[in-house]
Amino acid sequence: ILQVLDTLVDRMEPGRMLETLLEVRADVKGGSSLSEAFERFPGVFPQLYIASIRAGEQSGDLPITLGRFIEFQKRIEAIRAKVRSATFYPAILAAAVAVVMAFLLFYVVPSFTQVYADANVQLPLLTRMVIATANGMISGLPFWMPALVVALVALRFYVRSPSGAFLVDRYKLRLPYFGPLLSEYALSTFCRTFATTLASGIPIVQAMQMSRGTLNNRLLEKQLSAAVKRVQEGARISESLEQTGSFPVIALRMIGVGETSGSLTDMLMDVAEYYEGEVERRLDRLTTIIEPLMMLTMGLLIGGIVVAMYIPIFQLAGTVR
Repeated sequence: ILQVLDTLVDRMEPGRMLETLLEVRADVKGGSSLSEAFERFPGVFPQLYIASIRAGEQSGDLPITLGRFIEFQKRIEAIRAKVRSATFYPAILAAAVAVVMAFLLFYVVPSFTQVYADANVQLPLLTRMVIATANGMISGLPFWMPALVVALVALRFYVRSPSGAFLVDRYKLRLPYFGPLLSEYALSTFCRTFATTLASGIPIVQAMQMSRGTLNNRLLEKQLSAAVKRVQEGARISESLEQTGSFPVIALRMIGVGETSGSLTDMLMDVAEYYEGEVERRLDRLTTIIEPLMMLTMGLLIGGIVVAMYIPIFQLAGTVR
């Protein structure tokens, strides 16, 4: 282990990680185990990583345990990358729509408004609606902008509070289409983490507790905490998870079969792979649907404003003829 740490230190660039590895190496030289040395830096090394190392030290197969953790991280990062990729383009489109709409309402529409006011013509209803909206936003800017900032700050503080965060996580799971997507993503991450920790030799209860943090949803975490207590009291894992009401029937059956046959780790991996596939399919469908919808919405909003402002010009041209 010391030779490995020396090699890492020699190849590491100056920074926080190098300083951390130097302290880890010093602790190991002083007689501490590798997991104990890593445990001093919870902000650098994840708890799951430390627990995997500890289990590998106890079982004597540390390289195999680390290999499982690396494979776990690769798979989890691949899923996260797909999620980020699926949300990146819609976010860019939404930002572009907001910028273009603001430019039209705060600059283009007022310019046309002045022209029409000088011409003293009767404007169509659609044009009057767009002008009234732009004028209302401009005249009310000193009022609604501070109110919006205060509301966003208050909402941010509320969402970060325990009750607010719990309420938000609950409604996330009730969203159409997105709720099942978030639920399946949490389920796949939990099952893969649970399987990895069990394969590393970590006891079931501790493995469930560690895997609970990967759900990233306070409602699901609360339900799983209750399931962990039932397992501690002697209940089967599948029965305890069934009482949460958040695990699909197919997942519960596969976990139950794994408990009965002694292949729980393999079944958890199969469940994780199945729902990772479901998440990828949902993300593909979401990307396929949302991009045309956003483009259509963008075209209707911007095109509608432009057409509304040009209709009087066309009418004037017809009158001149």
